[in-house]
Amino acid sequence: MFVYVSYPFCSEKPVFLLLVLEVILACKTPKKTISSRLEWKKLGRSVSFVYYQQALQGDFKDRAEMIDFSIRIKNVTRSDAGKYRCEVSAPSEQGQNLEEDTVTLEVLVAPAVPSCEVPTSALSGTVVELRCQDKEGIPAPEYTWFKDGNRLLGNPKLGSQSSNSSYTMNTKSGTLQFNTVSKLDSGEYFCEAQNSVGYSRCPGKRMQVDDLNISGIIAAVVVVALVISVCGLGVCYAQRKGYFSSKKGSSSSKAPTMSENVSILNVYLQDI
Repeated sequence: MFVYVSYPFCSEKPVFLLLVLEVILACKTPKKTISSRLEWKKLGRSVSFVYYQQALQGDFKDRAEMIDFSIRIKNVTRSDAGKYRCEVSAPSEQGQNLEEDTVTLEVLVAPAVPSCEVPTSALSGTVVELRCQDKEGIPAPEYTWFKDGNRLLGNPKLGSQSSNSSYTMNTKSGTLQFNTVSKLDSGEYFCEAQNSVGYSRCPGKRMQVDDLNISGIIAAVVVVALVISVCGLGVCYAQRKGYFSSKKGSSSSKAPTMSENVSILNVYLQDI
């Protein structure tokens, strides 16, 4: 994690200060005297006091200290990011003279190990999407995918190692989509999330792409068709023998008894 501080009246760009441990927020007002009254506030949806009535406030009591009119914050966290304002008022001939200075504290965090979604198997010719996401990095990281240890190019047409693939890589969202995946796309994939602070990678996962088993599908269809045909012939035979006929207008017809069922089955077997 890095910490940057921006002084809008001094420099247009943020000034790099410290790594992880601490940062100094300097109050750069032109006139400061011993009799001046100092207040530090953190700006946001609601204004909160950081330094008020000659004392640090809130959790800054335990991890900050005053250096003249500036504040040294220790153990900086991402929640410390934001805009701070120092207000210095001093007596003058015209009364109280108030001066202000605004400081922007920006906390940058390296990405954590990203969450990667890689299917273990896929059918050749289908659409397959791999996903990669990190929720810790500040600023938001960009993503790169690797196959068998080799970086995949943003444009698959630019390079021999990707010439057999048709995919689209979105470096902002972290998706890698194969429009028509093939067996040549089988391999171990992992993703790298990187921002201006650092990078992190997820463990590699293997994706196996297989061709569709046409012969197996045809065999299954034939078996199902035979079963349906045999069942249909059985139903037709039973109808011809009158096993499914019922007497019209008879609402009290009884179901055949066990002995009748056995007789019907014997007749059916003899005819076969």
